[in-house]
Amino acid sequence: MVFRVYVEKKPGFDVEAQQLAGELRTILGLTGLKALRIVNRYDVEGISQELFDQTVPTVFSEPQVDNVAYDLPDFAGAKVFATEFLPGQFDQRADSAAECIQLISQGERPTVRSAKLYALEGDLTDADVDTIKHYVINPVEAREASLETKETLKTQVPVPGKVETIAGFNEMDAEAGQKFIDERGLAMDLADLEFCQKYFSEESREPTITEIKVIDTYWSDHCRHTTFGTELDEVTIDDATVKAAFERYLAMRHELGRDAKPVCLMDMGTIGAKWLKKNGVLTGLDESEEINACTVKVKVDVNGHDEDWLFLFKNETHNHPTEIEPFGGAATCIGGCIRDPLSGRSYVYQAMRVTGAADPTVPVSETLEGKLPQRKLVTTAAAGYSSYGNQIGLATGQVDEIYHPGYVAKRMEVGAVVAATPADHVRRETPAPGDKIILLGGRTGRDGIGGATGSSKAHNVESLELDGAEVQKGNAPVERKLQRLFRRGDACRLIKRCNDFGAGGVSVAVGELADGLFVDLNTVPKKYEGLDGTELAISESQERMAVDVAAEDVDEFLAYAREENLEATVIATVTEDPRMVMTWNGDKIVNLSREFLASNGASKHQTVHVEAQQSYETPWDEGTLAERMNKMVTDLNVASNKGLSERFDSTIGAGTVLMPFGGKRQLTPNMAMVAKLPVFGETTTASAMAWGFNPYIMSKNQFTGAYLSVVESLAKLVAAGFEHEKAYLSFQEYFEKLRDEPERWGKPAAAVLGALMAQVDLGAGAIGGKDSMSGSFEDLDVPPTLISFAVAVGNMKRATSPEFKDADHRIVRIAPRYLADGLTPDKDALLEVFSVIEELTDFHDALAVSTPGYGATAEALFKMTLGNRIGVTLNNSIAVDDLFTPAYGSFIVELADDAKLPAVSNLVEIGEIGTTTSEYVFKAAGETLDLDAVQEAWESGIESVFPYRSKGEDKGATVETIDFHAPKKTVYTGSSVAKPHVVIPVFPGNNCEYDSAAAFERAGADVTTLIVNNLTPAAVAESTQALVDEINKSQIVMIPGGFSGGDEPDGSAKFITAFFRAPAVTEAVRDLLKNRDGLMLGICNGFQALVKLGLVPYGDIVPMTDACPTLTFNTIGRHQSRLVRTRVASDLSPWLSKTSVGDIHTVAISHGEGRFVASDEVLAQLRANGQIATQYVDETGTPGMDLDVNPNGSLLAIEGITSPDGRVFGKMGHSERSGNGLYVNVPGNKYQPIFEAGVEYFAA
Repeated sequence: MVFRVYVEKKPGFDVEAQQLAGELRTILGLTGLKALRIVNRYDVEGISQELFDQTVPTVFSEPQVDNVAYDLPDFAGAKVFATEFLPGQFDQRADSAAECIQLISQGERPTVRSAKLYALEGDLTDADVDTIKHYVINPVEAREASLETKETLKTQVPVPGKVETIAGFNEMDAEAGQKFIDERGLAMDLADLEFCQKYFSEESREPTITEIKVIDTYWSDHCRHTTFGTELDEVTIDDATVKAAFERYLAMRHELGRDAKPVCLMDMGTIGAKWLKKNGVLTGLDESEEINACTVKVKVDVNGHDEDWLFLFKNETHNHPTEIEPFGGAATCIGGCIRDPLSGRSYVYQAMRVTGAADPTVPVSETLEGKLPQRKLVTTAAAGYSSYGNQIGLATGQVDEIYHPGYVAKRMEVGAVVAATPADHVRRETPAPGDKIILLGGRTGRDGIGGATGSSKAHNVESLELDGAEVQKGNAPVERKLQRLFRRGDACRLIKRCNDFGAGGVSVAVGELADGLFVDLNTVPKKYEGLDGTELAISESQERMAVDVAAEDVDEFLAYAREENLEATVIATVTEDPRMVMTWNGDKIVNLSREFLASNGASKHQTVHVEAQQSYETPWDEGTLAERMNKMVTDLNVASNKGLSERFDSTIGAGTVLMPFGGKRQLTPNMAMVAKLPVFGETTTASAMAWGFNPYIMSKNQFTGAYLSVVESLAKLVAAGFEHEKAYLSFQEYFEKLRDEPERWGKPAAAVLGALMAQVDLGAGAIGGKDSMSGSFEDLDVPPTLISFAVAVGNMKRATSPEFKDADHRIVRIAPRYLADGLTPDKDALLEVFSVIEELTDFHDALAVSTPGYGATAEALFKMTLGNRIGVTLNNSIAVDDLFTPAYGSFIVELADDAKLPAVSNLVEIGEIGTTTSEYVFKAAGETLDLDAVQEAWESGIESVFPYRSKGEDKGATVETIDFHAPKKTVYTGSSVAKPHVVIPVFPGNNCEYDSAAAFERAGADVTTLIVNNLTPAAVAESTQALVDEINKSQIVMIPGGFSGGDEPDGSAKFITAFFRAPAVTEAVRDLLKNRDGLMLGICNGFQALVKLGLVPYGDIVPMTDACPTLTFNTIGRHQSRLVRTRVASDLSPWLSKTSVGDIHTVAISHGEGRFVASDEVLAQLRANGQIATQYVDETGTPGMDLDVNPNGSLLAIEGITSPDGRVFGKMGHSERSGNGLYVNVPGNKYQPIFEAGVEYFAA
């Protein structure tokens, strides 16, 4: 029996429908659209009528915000269509619904399918409706769905037959071979195919199609970096500077004894680090046979003692997938980026996102045939990357999008991450015969195999379709579980070697672990039936790891995985014989020698011609100061991107040292992302990462452009307070398809040589990188791209931010001497400048430091004024041209009052250029600019695409300030408890448990983190009982933040509420609160759970009705992350006993559903009872509705509420994300002692 329910948000809560309607009217120009309704449709099979009735108001809908119907709603004349994911595409909404129902039933997991109905009202032609369908349905992942009811959700799956052996393969001539490559869609060329024919002839057999596909993957550009490994037989260079660099490179090869090795881009890219190491510069490298991510040995302060740790970093692109399916492509970009250091058994704790796009503000009508509109690309990709990063619980420290018309050829989507682990967690051993390979994490489906596209079939016929997905959809909660497991020393120490699943699936991930392997594909866990051996061998399903453990350690390792709610299965054995053998249904479908696989196929050859490099002209070289400034601040590459950046969680992990935007107004972008290392306990050790790249310079001059990428990345690192001598680099190359054209090959050659010279000149080596060499679409090419990522580890106390701190301070410019091109700093001068800045940082003489980039000194100075609303007056000697001339490697410094200017050599120019002023103006060259007006131009530059400010009636609106002094405090009457016990349940998708546990431990509590296991019905029942037992032993229950169940289906905390409504858990909670005077705290996702259970405001778990208050989607319609100010409004709650009414705290928020809504009656009652605990306020302490104050549109600016007696407290702000040295670029009191108050309550 299939049950169906239709769920629609009530008016006022239909944020998604309103947003889409707005996009259709403005972007597509469909002004005839009067109204748009969106209805979620769910089909469920495998449950009883009674269970279905129980889940409608708890899982599928919320009575407060949703209307429910069991038959197709009457859309009265509207045009209606429905969409659904392609079969086999991961649907987090349906998946979470099924898991939720299982938590309630404790039985088998049912089958759930979700669809979305769109009802369009207004004056629309059929062509208009088609336009809308085209806008909302991406055929790569979704299709139009039927409106008919379904008899069953089960699909007929054909039983796959034997794997094909390719008859006549070894005899194919060139023509037949090329035809075979084309028909089978292979990436290899004819030379590779002939190489295979030779091998299989020697083996005297024909290959299976599986073997050919596996070989094709192993030898693809992605796996073997074909382009970078191509031998460059002849290099001609028309440019003197590049020629000198090439000769220097050849001399370095000779010095390192590498004359016999082929000259190739890979050698040019990696020789710098080898040469520096030989010359005693790079000393901290951690080198091994394992290839996980760039790894450096560092000392880390852990609770006052130095420990040996490994620091890892990595950058990754996902350009093509993001171009065709921006949400899934960008999500898998960060997912894949995390996986590399994760496979090195490290904990990834901060990320950076640097992307490239064409102008997203142009009308959609200008979109090229076969392309998605840029606006749709940039917004959907941001939603995808942030959704994954926010769910897995990864702080994003910097988000920058680079705009250049070339990226219309193909979008650039780059993620870069930093990670760390205690060195003793990582053992690195060569796998031995008899070792077992365990597959950990997600199941296998047809992901990334170019799945079936349903768009070409007639939809009215129930045609037989294969599940499939060309672009993977990330499942962040599963990768989060992998992160938890790999943060455990006990589990990590059993792992000899580990590999993540990327391109090539099992064949590569398992295949690379050891020379000899026997893989049983029948043991690989599947998402669905019907996969054949080839698909099992090469599927690229995400969130999987392959680990090698000794046979005797298998059971122990599998037990640890089970504790973390992770599926783990032994799928292979290491063998003596160096061959990779795979069996399926009893047949050997792969049997290849390691030597042949590792040969990388036939070698490739190419000639290169580097043409004369051109010179770069600044775009702001004429006009008055006011004209140039206005043109510069409204340039998309300079304009405020706060509306893009603030949808990414920047504070999770409670380690963020510099917020993305600094100052009391959080407006000045940081120079580098800085975070404390993820230790358990206290640390003063932090890492920094910065990027450098200017596509406009690199388009003209690849050599100088790449050199300056390195200069800019190191300069930003130094500006943020870190030391250039401790820096390491990793590069991201992204170029057009090079084809067989020597001039096109000349571009990456010149760029890699430029970056090599910068490494050698500045003593910082690139120990990693990623290349993507397919940035072309028909006759369009991406700009030559080499991004330099620079990282360093140092003391968090050095961190410096660029916003001016106060008025009447001296502003100093420190600049190196430049070469004749006016762009490139003299290397000795630059190193001296770096040392001068580091010295000023050491003595805390530099209050603010910035280094100019794309917008030159004018941009740097302007952005320094924003954060604290401080003006600037420059000396008369500064001309307008000086402000707009490129100044890479120079620095602008705000000096402390008593600071002396350091002495410098004649290579360096140093001098005061002006002062900071309390008047918010920019005075220079005889002109005075009103900074409020310049700031307005800057803030509105790209606001039409990425909004973040209130418009209309909410702008500047205030609400009543609530003051409640409780006549009688709630006190504890039981016997005193010196070390109260706290239980923190962790549901799939929660990610704040580490920070919450740390906050309670700091406050003196004893904490148990309980992982809810839902792998089987029995596991659900066991977890329920375990939580009951823990609650009975505890004084405090804390529900942490995160995205339990991915905040699905279409609403937050449904996972948690389903679990707590189990009768045994409900009774344990009642006993804690009613009979034992216990406390409960819920933050963010935990607050959502408390509200949706009724624990706040009612103090008990009660059924929900439409009269209950709730938390729903932010009015802005997206995730919000930043620091906010909250004011204590009531002293009723024991949780607030260490604060006073009126206290203001600066607290991190990060949520998509934080808008508190309630009826006027409920609000009045909460107010009268003192249950409104905290309100969002502005700088003066006034509560308001402006987005700048109130991030989600909560009524009465409510941030937190309590139960009637105050024992249960729910709040949106992450009070647990506080600690030493955090958020130093934003002023305010960031310590809110609620955890201490909760612990002390029991000491009475």
